[in-house]
Amino acid sequence: MKEILEHVRTTSWELLDEIVKTFVEVLRIPAISPSAGGRGELRRAERLQFILSELGIERVRRVDVPDERAEGGVRPNIIAVLEGEDSSKTLWLIAHIDTVPEGDVRLWETDPFEPIVRNGRIYARGAEDNGQAIASMLLAARILMELGLRPRVDLGFVFVSDEEAGNKYGLEQLVRMGIFKEGDEAVVLDYGSPDGSEMEIAEKHMLWLKFMVRGVQAHAAFPHHGVNAHRIGARLLLTLDEILHEKFHEHDELYIPPASTFEPTKKESNVENVNTIPGIDVFYFDCRVLPKYSLDDVLSTVREVCGRFESMYGVRIEVEEVFRWDSPPPTPPSANVVRKLSEALKISRGVNARLIGIGGGTCAALLRAQNIPAVVWSTLDGMAHKPNEYCKIENIRKDAETLAVLSLII
Repeated sequence: MKEILEHVRTTSWELLDEIVKTFVEVLRIPAISPSAGGRGELRRAERLQFILSELGIERVRRVDVPDERAEGGVRPNIIAVLEGEDSSKTLWLIAHIDTVPEGDVRLWETDPFEPIVRNGRIYARGAEDNGQAIASMLLAARILMELGLRPRVDLGFVFVSDEEAGNKYGLEQLVRMGIFKEGDEAVVLDYGSPDGSEMEIAEKHMLWLKFMVRGVQAHAAFPHHGVNAHRIGARLLLTLDEILHEKFHEHDELYIPPASTFEPTKKESNVENVNTIPGIDVFYFDCRVLPKYSLDDVLSTVREVCGRFESMYGVRIEVEEVFRWDSPPPTPPSANVVRKLSEALKISRGVNARLIGIGGGTCAALLRAQNIPAVVWSTLDGMAHKPNEYCKIENIRKDAETLAVLSLII
């Protein structure tokens, strides 16, 4: 393995500039979900499909999931497979091709949709989340093919749509189609630490809630003629924030962060002018709940608080479950993919793996629900969804080398 590792490292350096150039071309193509105001992932997927074909990977297919809101009316997912010595099972490497919007563009120092290569980093929306994974996967495939190395089992590359908005048009469909079979394992490249040591094997429950407070609209000069939904919504938001954190307060040190989180996030516009009392107020919560708690208990608490507010203030409050995911059991630390990825990290980088859990939301949870052992891993600086998002070119190379080694020892 020592001699092979030297060849892998040399080849990764030789191919890196080419991969970075290709990656920048992919990153330049917007891929924002229609639910976030974008046109979807079609053009980026088409480019990736062409790149994979150019690499010489023979088993490449695209699975289009209908979505009339998106460009071309579809949400594309790409699957490519390198044949291994044992084709009875597959090691899947998974990344998502969609990105979140740029947020407040005033906070960016560069154009978020025009990738900039500077000081060993690539700056752009989606550079780290989840573009770096795409680049590492492409580089890993190139290394293996350039050296004529055959993976121990079939090595699958999956590039999915819709991860940022719930996976309905992405991995969820591939799971239903039976793409992943018993005996398969997966590495989802969508979370990591700066030194590459953290391997995620567990996720919290996820719950996205929409609250609509219905009051009575009125002129701001005569507030007694109305019921200010915005003020009551603000009180409700703060009350929920306090009560949920107090009631579901226990910690589990496996997870980062170790407690359940209940975060008010999105806020919809109410009225367009300053001198009108809002009759409707709409806000959202993102809840990441430790598996020791039940999401039904969280919802029961939420509805109890909302009922009290309705009685106190004479408003109507509608609570909608925008998204819900009851997390499956963790991937066992003894699972083959956990042990072998730990070994690959030690061989390729001298890094000792540390097993953790996170707030949830990766593709791994869908696989675990199907009894497919999955690990979430990458080497990341934690720039996802932030202004001036970047990825380090060095991390692209290091992760590709680790993936190549993993494919040979799995």
